[in-house]
Amino acid sequence: MDLYLGFVILEGLLALAVVATNLLVCAALCLHRELRSVTNCLVACLALADLGVGALAIPFSIVLSLELTLCFYTCLFLACFPLVTTQFSILLLLLIALNAHLKIRLPSSYAMYVRRGRVLGAVGLCWLLSLLIGLSPMMGWNRQGRYMEQNWNRTLAVSYAAERAAVVLIARDQPYGGFLSKVYPGTRGAPPYSHLHDEHLGRCSFTSVFAPEYLVYFVFFACTLLPLGALLGIYADLFRLVRGHFLAQPLRAAKRGELPMARTLLLLLGIFCFCWIPLHVIYCVRLLCPRCRSYAALDRLAVLLSHLNSLANPLVYAMRKKDFGRTLRSVCLRYVPCCSRAKVHPQGQSGRR
Repeated sequence: MDLYLGFVILEGLLALAVVATNLLVCAALCLHRELRSVTNCLVACLALADLGVGALAIPFSIVLSLELTLCFYTCLFLACFPLVTTQFSILLLLLIALNAHLKIRLPSSYAMYVRRGRVLGAVGLCWLLSLLIGLSPMMGWNRQGRYMEQNWNRTLAVSYAAERAAVVLIARDQPYGGFLSKVYPGTRGAPPYSHLHDEHLGRCSFTSVFAPEYLVYFVFFACTLLPLGALLGIYADLFRLVRGHFLAQPLRAAKRGELPMARTLLLLLGIFCFCWIPLHVIYCVRLLCPRCRSYAALDRLAVLLSHLNSLANPLVYAMRKKDFGRTLRSVCLRYVPCCSRAKVHPQGQSGRR
């Protein structure tokens, strides 16, 4: 119980921090037009996805960890939503890497290829693909049969226990009517099987609604490792290209300015792998080694680590990109009450001196 309480408290604090930092990123881009480059707008879309993680996915994760009795499709939607935001983050990182690659490889024709309408269309396509991938269990690739079977077995066990208790009570109160009470328990007031119509109810958790093959072969291998491999290939070619320019001729100012940005995006990719790979490894072990022992503390730590990625993205981007970091600090000092009071107090003290 203490472990679960600590998990809920950490998840709640993490959700507040994720919402606050990503709202700050979105506010900085809305208030300062000079930051509205294509890359920064894509990072703002990434912040919106992380905002969804803090506002919805983390509360959904807390509900799933409670293992409440819920309708199957309600439980399935709660479990599918984090997959949508995660897949969108992967596809958006791929789109940001392609943008950086075009900016360095084709600086003269970059504006001709990358336009506002095309970027918005690409972001919309990323959302569409993310919805199709994340919500595919709601179209049939799920464990509804087993979910209902577990509910049926549990309901039968509860009904049988209640029936036996009623029979014992009737036999004790009416010792000469015990035979009829056993044959017709419903006529003596014992609870019948009337609640078996709630067949879609069951114990809701993340693994109770998803097939392990879906989580491992489709989500991890096909939809996570393949885009991550493409990202690593893009960055390898990008840094090879930059190294070739360094050796052949002095790097242009535009390309030299994009190099730190490419390093920042590569760092974001590394943090994504660090935060999400452990959870996928746990699912792989459960599928390939079903007899292996599972640890609740390790599972919850992996879930916390995956949610921590949504907090790390804006922090890394603010620390690595100086102009963006200065803008975030100015927005924070101007619009966040506690920060603005901290700024005013030292000035007031120095004025009184």
